[in-house]
Amino acid sequence: MSAPSSPKKIVLAYSGGLDTSVILPWLKSRYPGVKLYAFAAELGQGDELAAIEAKAKKSGADAVVVKDLRKEFAEQYCFPMLRAHATYEQDYLLGTSIARPLIAKHQVLYAEKVGADAVAHGATGKGNDQVRFELTYLALNPNLKIVSPWKDPQFLADGLTDRETAIDYARQHGIPIAQTKKKIYSQDRNLWHISHEGAEIEDPAAEPNERVYAISVPPSKAPNRAEYVTIDFEAGVPVAVNKQKFIGKGHALIALLNEIGGRHAVGQVTLVENRLVGMKSRGVYETPGGTILYEAHKALEQICLERELYHEKQRIALKYGELVYYGQWFHPLREALQAFVDHASQVVTGQVRVKLYKGRATAVSATSPQSLYDTSLASFAMADYDVTAARGFIDLFGLPMKVRGLRQRS
Repeated sequence: MSAPSSPKKIVLAYSGGLDTSVILPWLKSRYPGVKLYAFAAELGQGDELAAIEAKAKKSGADAVVVKDLRKEFAEQYCFPMLRAHATYEQDYLLGTSIARPLIAKHQVLYAEKVGADAVAHGATGKGNDQVRFELTYLALNPNLKIVSPWKDPQFLADGLTDRETAIDYARQHGIPIAQTKKKIYSQDRNLWHISHEGAEIEDPAAEPNERVYAISVPPSKAPNRAEYVTIDFEAGVPVAVNKQKFIGKGHALIALLNEIGGRHAVGQVTLVENRLVGMKSRGVYETPGGTILYEAHKALEQICLERELYHEKQRIALKYGELVYYGQWFHPLREALQAFVDHASQVVTGQVRVKLYKGRATAVSATSPQSLYDTSLASFAMADYDVTAARGFIDLFGLPMKVRGLRQRS
């Protein structure tokens, strides 16, 4: 099969994992003479980026850049999402989803810096990430050519059809990889979470093996004593943990909560989600720090936000979560919703105490100078409350139901 109009310079979003490691040499063969730049983002992957430059060059990269984006990831992506209290299908805290637009943004910036005419990614044609990367490319620089090997018929013609054949390809080309056919989990890790897919996880009738957990212990191995952690917020932004300030160091705050929550098995979720591209998929997710933050944030919003505002914010969170999951971070609607969220969050200031025990994170106390909780009104005492006003309120509030009831009886 003849190659399409060949790009001269390609910037590949490079993780050092199986897919992108295989793609580097494949791109060399697909586009003879192309100059390949491997762009790696440091998002808190632990030791995954160790020796990544040498590995990328051995795999075919002409140049490699590793950019530390942890602070930006925490403060300009994770925390705005936290303020929205966004999730996807209730349980997914969007760890992979929220990282992709940041990687793609800096990939585009680097492509512009080196004069590249194309950007590439290693996402498959069945997953959500292809959409997240490519929508960001289109939003930020639609003039760049998008190279997506897994959607190229030549990729399949070369025998690259799944992770097993990718492992064979890597071995044939002398590419060092950590995956084996016995350890076939696909994992995506960053500061916010780690996701696991593949092997027995793909069978909804099978219980995932405890060996899958990477940043948290199984509940059976968590301590038998609870641990308490306090989180301070200012305008919806977490700024301190156990009185230790982290202003301007959001990535360090999340890392600390991951450590604390991980030893108590907090934030482990096994779920079947509806992918944007149409099929269902099953994954195991670990989000210890994010789970603690969401629990604390919820408790603070409950005492600080007026009822109608709180309910509207909950409604918006559903749409916000979909936009993040669908790769539409740079969509004007997400940006407009963010303005609403941030305005509403101005009063979300205070401290929350969270109890961690055997996989659970439970907010047990919350205090705020902006609290709308009035103890005297909430109690059963009637001294400061005109109970006679309730009769008229109920009569008016229930009038439509009363009229309908009368009509039905007649």
